[in-house]
Amino acid sequence: MTRAMRRPLVAATGAVLLAATTAACAGGSGDETEGDGTLSVWIMQGTNPDAKTFFDDVSAAFEEQTGATLDVEFVEWADAHDRFVTSIAGGTTPDVAETGTTWTPEFADAGALAPLDEYVDGAGVTEDLVEGLVEAGTYDEQLYGMPWYAGVRSLVYNTEMFEQAGVEPPTTWAELEEAAAGLKEEFPDKIAVAVPGDAEFTVYPWVWGAGGEVATLDGDTWTSGLDSPESQEGIEFWTGLATEGGYSSEGATTWRETDVLDAFAAGDVGMAVMGSWTPGAIVDANKDMEGKFAAVPIPGQDGGIAPSVLGGSHLSMFETAEDKDLAFEFIEMMTTGEFAQQWGEQSGYFPGQVSLLDETLASTDPLVAPFAEQFVDGGASVPAAPTYGAVQAKLTTSTMMQSILSGEADVATASEAAAEEMTNVLNGSE
Repeated sequence: MTRAMRRPLVAATGAVLLAATTAACAGGSGDETEGDGTLSVWIMQGTNPDAKTFFDDVSAAFEEQTGATLDVEFVEWADAHDRFVTSIAGGTTPDVAETGTTWTPEFADAGALAPLDEYVDGAGVTEDLVEGLVEAGTYDEQLYGMPWYAGVRSLVYNTEMFEQAGVEPPTTWAELEEAAAGLKEEFPDKIAVAVPGDAEFTVYPWVWGAGGEVATLDGDTWTSGLDSPESQEGIEFWTGLATEGGYSSEGATTWRETDVLDAFAAGDVGMAVMGSWTPGAIVDANKDMEGKFAAVPIPGQDGGIAPSVLGGSHLSMFETAEDKDLAFEFIEMMTTGEFAQQWGEQSGYFPGQVSLLDETLASTDPLVAPFAEQFVDGGASVPAAPTYGAVQAKLTTSTMMQSILSGEADVATASEAAAEEMTNVLNGSE
């Protein structure tokens, strides 16, 4: 059976059970764990600036509910992967940890994580989890990462530039190109649409929007779809905005997403694919930009929403946890209900529980509702392979993009080389 590793999210609002701080869990209850033990937890540092205060509140609530105490350690993202690998090898993993969505399958494949399906079913929240995060946390048909929070990329645009150029936010690829042409004519010294060469996750919406796939799994074998006719059409459109239309800039060939943000914040870019976590950073970089930009979901080729990669984290339970019922009580408290909502509000990310997004989806804020719509109706995951991190380390997609944008290779040649490399790496043969 062949599985495409990209799924649009399905909203399940109105038919779910909120489980904010319920003590009952699959296979156990708060009574069984109450009054005993310490739970060790690793949380990545920097996502939430108020994390220490937040976890003080969580610790108090957790101790009141279970009688157990929390031992929370904050770990730098840059150091985290190596620390996990070392702790897995030495059998010194924490009971629960925040795992990035691309790490969860890797650690599950290593046998380090405990499956969560029975616990999640017992909590009654299975149908209320963001599907793209579930997909990313599933390995070998079992859930190893409980959706916690995520952000998503949409199309952000400079409202002042759009108004002056007399163009509208695009809903199709043709409209996007028309808007870019209008912006270029009105602002010849600025970038109509930023097409960065070193920003992997800004590429895949155009692959998926044309009906292509990044990679598919058939049995135990992965095959990259970056060289399919559909994928090539999407890549041709995205890179063609720069190489054919001249709507981007040669300098953007080496840009990362941070470079896009800096240029947009400076008022030099008309539109760009940017994350739901970036509006605050744009205003921080340039106060004059406040109220001068908005977002729309990334348009599909002929309308609708092109899927966009969800970036975020799971909470995972490690096999070394002595009291797995207690561990899941913490996971449930963190990922559902009030604490999940608070974390999202403080960090600027969306919670992994669909029902918590109802109010957000109803917002009229031009920098809230479009991202939420993209998150629920147009979110997706990269291939849930334990070797996907190695693909990212080789910069396979960025190398493809840069070779096209620099004129070193055409789309067909570059995408074929990228697909071959990705296939080999995903299958562990390179």
